[in-house]
Amino acid sequence: AEVRLSRRRWAVVLLFSSYSLCNAFQWIQYGSINNVFVRFYGVSAFAIDWLSMSYMLTYIPLLFPVAWLLDKRGLRLIALAGSALNALGAWVKLGSLKPHLFPVTVLGQVICSLAQVFILGMPSRIASVWFGSREVSTACSIAVFGNQLGIAVGFLVPPVLVPNVEDVEKLAYHISIMFFMTAGVATALFILVVIVFKEKPLHPPSRAQALIQSRPTEEYSYMQSILRLLRNANFLLLMVTYGLNTGCFYALSTLLNRMVIHHYPGEEVNAGRIGLTIILSGMVGALISGIWLDRTKTYKQTTLVVYIMSLVGMIAYTFTLSLGHLWVVFVTAGMLGFFMTGYLPLGFEFAAELTYPESEGTSSGLLNVAAQIFGIAFTIGQGQIMDRFGTKAGNLFLCSFLLLGTVMTAFIKADLRRQQANLDNEQTVSKSPFNP
Repeated sequence: AEVRLSRRRWAVVLLFSSYSLCNAFQWIQYGSINNVFVRFYGVSAFAIDWLSMSYMLTYIPLLFPVAWLLDKRGLRLIALAGSALNALGAWVKLGSLKPHLFPVTVLGQVICSLAQVFILGMPSRIASVWFGSREVSTACSIAVFGNQLGIAVGFLVPPVLVPNVEDVEKLAYHISIMFFMTAGVATALFILVVIVFKEKPLHPPSRAQALIQSRPTEEYSYMQSILRLLRNANFLLLMVTYGLNTGCFYALSTLLNRMVIHHYPGEEVNAGRIGLTIILSGMVGALISGIWLDRTKTYKQTTLVVYIMSLVGMIAYTFTLSLGHLWVVFVTAGMLGFFMTGYLPLGFEFAAELTYPESEGTSSGLLNVAAQIFGIAFTIGQGQIMDRFGTKAGNLFLCSFLLLGTVMTAFIKADLRRQQANLDNEQTVSKSPFNP
């Protein structure tokens, strides 16, 4: 098959990144002003934490059906379902603007969590289907970038739009503004997906993708693919280490407001800004990682260095949070975010290399299942430890698992199968008697 890059590829990845942003915003919009929603709905802080954890819980049982759909029906159907559910959940939340309507906001959040199942496994698949071998890691980083930016906006905007006022009616008015804006944006993005998002380009963008597309469909078995992935020792190691790192990030994001308010009472807006700092620095880290991987292909070495620095950043954040100087917390949180959040696209791309020619949607999905399981466990565990022993003990709990993940990452072998397929195919084409 003729290999050629499509001009539409950038529109596709940026549109995906945008509705992923909107969905991630809805994940963290409650957690970033946890204390405000606790007072408005008259529920416990743990109940508000569950609004974030619902995203993690929903993902685990639904990954395999959605990954199967992605393999059988392709990118466009999954994109339509994800963006439609994201918009529907945002509109349902508008029915929860009274203190006694907490169950309605739970329903809206659960619908948004269903949308996330159709979003999280897509970045590496979009990158492989639409982008050439020299830009695939950068494209994956851009696709992940949107999710991270959504979390950043989710930390920044809710504390500004929803100030901690005493009057419940005024509070409901401020919450309604946030919910209306979210629903409007989500609906506009769904309409754009209907118009712009295509299944795949006319021509494969790389030799590796051409080989996959030329394979007869009857040769592919979804269950056999999962079994092959679960027999791949290097991928299994990566799955656990990715789950540990990303699970720590989920717990840290969900509980950040509680941590900062504990040491700096009344600083809801700065708590959001610290979250924003973590994510923005992580987005820079992710973009640099993607460009670095496209140029060097040093997947194992880069992943290990980033993991070690995530541990160092977490230790620095743990011991500076209680010093009483907010600017120090901003600095250490930024360092932590650069590496911990920057690790996310690295994991997807390393998995795509280790598991080629298996579906990137399935390998990414398994990584995300590990992340959700550890995310729920770490959020509950750290929350309980913080309540009993303080924030430092809770953060040291996360540090211990990052140390374990660093050691395990060192044992992953760099079996770069996708890279080898591209090289082998290029050599075959160059040796062909039909090649001028």
